[in-house]
Amino acid sequence: MIRAVIFDIGNVLIEWQPERHFDSVIGEARRRQMFAEVDLHGMNDRIDMGAPFKETIYQTAEEYPQWRSEIQLWHDQWIEMAKPEIPHSVHLLRTLREKGVQVFSLTNFGVGSFDYAVTKYPFLVDFDRQYISGHLQVIKPDPEIYRIVEEDCGLPPETLLFTDDRADNIEAANARSWKTHLFTGTAGWAQSLVGHGLLSEAEAQL
Repeated sequence: MIRAVIFDIGNVLIEWQPERHFDSVIGEARRRQMFAEVDLHGMNDRIDMGAPFKETIYQTAEEYPQWRSEIQLWHDQWIEMAKPEIPHSVHLLRTLREKGVQVFSLTNFGVGSFDYAVTKYPFLVDFDRQYISGHLQVIKPDPEIYRIVEEDCGLPPETLLFTDDRADNIEAANARSWKTHLFTGTAGWAQSLVGHGLLSEAEAQL
């Protein structure tokens, strides 16, 4: 029996597409060159592990002066990379809570970037428990972050149902006996919730 549903946030509740945004700003060719020369996702991982949001990005920008202004956009236009929300997923979140199902978030997200995101997407705090990597200073798929969730919520691993868009994050949860769903779109996630008896097809908008 599922006792809590756990949502990833990026590409599950809101889209997270840095490459798409940079393509629109500097063009695909220059974006590919910049991402090849600068480990921007590694920079973002440091933020997700608790490093300061603006300072980390601006410091990286100074290390690559040829890309200084473009790298600074990771902070200055951050919300443009993290949009739009995914309405059907937000509906599923709210409907589960309305039915009395415990709903948690488990997300790789920086402290400053998350606080900013909440100003645009207030539903990001509509959880019974929040597990934000920046506060925990550990990111998925490190087994430690899953252990923290289990210890904090006190629920048996096999009673947790987790969705994430990354296969490595799902595999790490599977290794701890969590129930999982690899998120590739809202219809499949909605069907999974129905299959586990948590929502009816009507409630899941199927």
